[in-house]
Amino acid sequence: MTQPGSATPLYTTTASAHGGRAGHVDSEDGQLNVRLAVPSELGGDGGAGSTPEQLFAAALAASFESAMGAVARAERYPEFGVMRVQATVGLRADGDAHDLTAALDITLPGLMQDRAQHLVDRGQDLCAFSRALKGKIEYRLHRA
Repeated sequence: MTQPGSATPLYTTTASAHGGRAGHVDSEDGQLNVRLAVPSELGGDGGAGSTPEQLFAAALAASFESAMGAVARAERYPEFGVMRVQATVGLRADGDAHDLTAALDITLPGLMQDRAQHLVDRGQDLCAFSRALKGKIEYRLHRA
């Protein structure tokens, strides 16, 4: 859905939930079909299945790594080791509601600290998830 005065989306997708946290999610095109399970930490049985937080962590890590890769290509960074982005997503209690927590652990082997930090900073400017959650994600750059 576009906001008034905004550009036409480049890509849209639709997914549906069936049965909440203990059900499954699927995409309209059939490419995504994931069984969900409630973790024991949230009162569930911890059975087989993913959680919405796992799905979000995977999407966040992939999107952020792609954004940094786009910057590295555009700025013609010399070859460096394989970058690694690991997202940790959690829930924190806030009364009877929950707040989402998110952190990215980023490893960019073979880059000087200032060049690596530049990729992280520019990644935040380009990544759609980072932009949507501005100020809500912790970014931790690690030495290789």
